[in-house]
Amino acid sequence: METQKKLILLGSSLGCIGIILGAFAAHGLENLISEEAISTFETGVKYQIYHALFLVFLSAQNFTSPRLNKTLFWLIFLGVLFFSGSIYGLATNELTSFDFKTIAWITPIGGTLLILSWALVVLNVLKKPKNL
Repeated sequence: METQKKLILLGSSLGCIGIILGAFAAHGLENLISEEAISTFETGVKYQIYHALFLVFLSAQNFTSPRLNKTLFWLIFLGVLFFSGSIYGLATNELTSFDFKTIAWITPIGGTLLILSWALVVLNVLKKPKNL
């Protein structure tokens, strides 16, 4: 499958799942976890949706190479999985028998991967000729 299609599919999937999780946080978790935990959960949703939009944007532009787009795909996929995924687990920790605090160390790794994806785009643009 071509990289552009992968970026669109991942971005659209993350966006769809993000909207579902946001609605779940607002309506399904309201009586199960604290307001603070809901706010934490919503932070994960926001970052997931920001990066879903970023992926769709990347699929529609021409200033990054297919090779860089493959790298960005994996950085964003793993970044969202680690960052937002761990936040979802931590926010709902009291609802499960698994203690998500034991894997909380993956949250900053995910955040670092997301930051790195943006930084790679910045570096790529800076090294391009003036007439993008």
